[in-house]
This record gives sequence, structure tokens and C-alpha cells, in this order.
Amino acid sequence: MVNRPLLNSRLAGMGTTIFAEMSALAAATGAVNLGQGFPDTDGPAEIAEAAAAAIRSGLGNQYPPGTGVPQLRQAISAHQKRFYGLAVDPDSQVLVTAGATEAIASALLALVEPGDEVIAFEPYYDSYAACIALAGGVRVPVTLRPPGFRPDLDALRAAVTAATRIILLNTPHNPTGAVFTPAELAAIAEIACEHDLLVISDEVYEHMVYDGVHVPITSLPGMADRTVTISSAAKTFSFTGWKIGWVTASPDLVAAVRMVKQFLTYVSGGPFQYAIAQAIALPDSYYAAISADLRGKRDFLCAGLADAGFEVYRPAGTYFVTTDVRPLGYADGMTFCRELPHRSGVVAIPSAVFYDHPDAGRTQVRFAFCKQPGVLSQALARLAGAGA
Repeated sequence: MVNRPLLNSRLAGMGTTIFAEMSALAAATGAVNLGQGFPDTDGPAEIAEAAAAAIRSGLGNQYPPGTGVPQLRQAISAHQKRFYGLAVDPDSQVLVTAGATEAIASALLALVEPGDEVIAFEPYYDSYAACIALAGGVRVPVTLRPPGFRPDLDALRAAVTAATRIILLNTPHNPTGAVFTPAELAAIAEIACEHDLLVISDEVYEHMVYDGVHVPITSLPGMADRTVTISSAAKTFSFTGWKIGWVTASPDLVAAVRMVKQFLTYVSGGPFQYAIAQAIALPDSYYAAISADLRGKRDFLCAGLADAGFEVYRPAGTYFVTTDVRPLGYADGMTFCRELPHRSGVVAIPSAVFYDHPDAGRTQVRFAFCKQPGVLSQALARLAGAGA
């Protein structure tokens, strides 16, 4: 018998466990689930029909090209030019993945050697910790702190050592909703260039910015050949189950990521790739409507949470709003979230699970606002008197 633990301790983080626990509590109590970040309505009907048409006509029902179908790679290239003025070769600088999660995993496995240090801004998406561990890397957190969750550039500089290989960047930032400013990104780019670091930039919420502007760090001087940019269709088009993501980078970096990706899924979602190629080409009015709709939901939920007694940290982007539960008489967000479904019939996520240093987020709780207005109204009605 092999004498080793069945669960690798490097991967035994709380994030996935707490999501499962909170979803089970929602089901058991009939609570309104504002925990996990997925919309409760589907995306454009014409895009769903495009996927069905692709299946009926046989497009993508067999293995598509390993790099992604040409139509989607061309659409991604056109997207980068249309929104950011970036010239990206669809044949050598675009790789389609099984969602952004596979893109993150492939990039880290491709570019991190055992012992390499990866700087990540905490709190962070829970797959970051797992993928760095799988690559044998060493996670080095730089903490974003309320109320603004701005990157501490002095702390970032201090975190760089001779072993540092990568800065893992996420803006718009999950879970805090912070959108890094052009000046902050320029400073991060300067640090990367000075120390010859790579940057993996997770930009899946790029079209969900309500205050400020999204700037891809690859567009800054010196960054084009050292940045792997990651995005996906899931959030932008409300088809999270399709799992269509992508990487854009220099040909050498894309080739390295592709080398790993081919041994993970090889290919996925063939018919959906054709549909997402059409989705990306939707008019500017579609993208503007996404932002306007979610901005209204953000404002509504933030105001309601403040009225209920939470300290609210208003997000500039994403699906999420972070709050503090101390004004409600709680010193621990985990306890609060475990009691909330029973007491108020609402599910949220304790932010401590997204930190290496749980004390930094111990009293923070995250709510998702990517839900129908009636669902948000119901949740806020139930949260009245949440601290009682």
C-alpha cells in the first residue's frame, strides 16, 4: 500500500470546500444563493441557437483543431484589436482553452518550475493556489486591503526575490471588484521588466467595469513578450457551462502553454466555439448593456446591504461586492456565513477562504450580484436585520 495521504495537502484549500458547503446549505434551507458567481439567466438567444445549429450541421462534433477553430481564433484576434488596439496573430498568438481555469492551469504548469516563486495578489480566485502547487511553485501573496483594495506597490517590490518567476495578475479583480488603474499597472509592468518577470494576466471580467477603465497590461511598454493574457466567454456572454476560454500571448509563450494544454483536455466544446465566435462579434451595444445592467445591480445590492447594516466596499468591476460583518456584531465571516442561511435564508461566501493570511479577510463576506432583480430584492428583504 502506498504510504502517502490521499489528499495532497498543497491542494487542500478551503475555497472549493466552502462553495460546496454553502451550496448544500442553500439547497437544504431554501436560501437565496448569492454565493457562487454565475448568472441565473442564459446569454443571447441567437448565440444559443448558433451552438445548436453548429451541432445539427456537424460543426465541431468531432475533434476541432488543438488550438481552437479558426473562426474563434480570428474573432479573439479581432476583439483584441477592436477594444484595445492590439495586433494578435490568430494562428500563432491565440489558444482556445476549456475555460479560463484551464488557461490558468496550463500557463502555470508551462511556465513555473519547481521552486519558482509566483507572486499573487490576495484574496484570489481559488484555482491560483492549486495550480501553483501543482506546478511545484511557491505562492507569495501580496495583500489587497479594504476599503479600496489597491495594490501595495512597495509590498510588491519587496516580494520580488531571485527566485521570483511570475506575477499573477487579476484585474478586474475577483473577489474584491477592484479595477487596477493605468498608473498601478504601469508600476507593475515596470517591476516585471526590471526583474525580467513574466506576467499571467487574468482578465475574464474585462467587460464588467463600472468605474475606471480596463487596461490590458500586455499593451504597456515592454510587456508584449512577457505577458500571457487570459479571458473567457463565460461571464461576458452568460454561458458559464460552455467553458470556452483563451490565451493570447507571444508565439513562444503560446507554444509553451499549448504544450501543456494538449495533455489536459486536448480540445473541448467544438460546437460552442463556433457560437462564441459569433458572440464576440456582437455590436458595441451588447457590451455596453452588460456593463449598464450589472452596474445597476451593483448599486442596488450595495445600497441594500448598507441599509441592512453591513460595511460595504463598493466594487469597480466584476460580479461581486465585499462587505464587513463587524457592524452586525460578528468577528468571524465564516461563522456568519454558516449561520446566515438558517437565520436569514441567504447564502454568501466568507472571504477568508481566498487569503493565505485568513486574518486579513476574517470579517469579510462576499455577495454575488449577477442575479435577476427579483432575486436580489428577495435576498435584501431577508437580510433586513441580519445582525439580530
